[in-house]
Amino acid sequence: MVVNDPDVVAELAALYPRYETALMANDAGALTAMFWDSEHALRFGAAENLYGIEEIAAFRKGRSPVNLARTIKRLDIVTFGADFGSITVEFERQIDNSIVRGRQSQVWVRFSDGWRIVSAHVSMLP
Repeated sequence: MVVNDPDVVAELAALYPRYETALMANDAGALTAMFWDSEHALRFGAAENLYGIEEIAAFRKGRSPVNLARTIKRLDIVTFGADFGSITVEFERQIDNSIVRGRQSQVWVRFSDGWRIVSAHVSMLP
């Protein structure tokens, strides 16, 4: 197995900005489409645990579009073979005149219809 094949890393590096753009625009449809359409997909957020694409989609549709801006401080991609990779992000957000640091991890798998997030986690640092 090849770790960090440059072509595979480049594929995920090209996908991530689409995710970030959709996140900042609160584009629920685009964000949901990036997840695996399965009851096994999961997303652990800052205040929610979502199991399956239906819960993920409902969360996205109900999420407030207020104060979504963030600054990416670090982004790392690691791939394993041609069809599996992870993206981790450290970010900062301004909330109530304070800078809050957070982190995000995503596990991506290439399916026959393209790359999809199968598991994601977002949390804020104390």
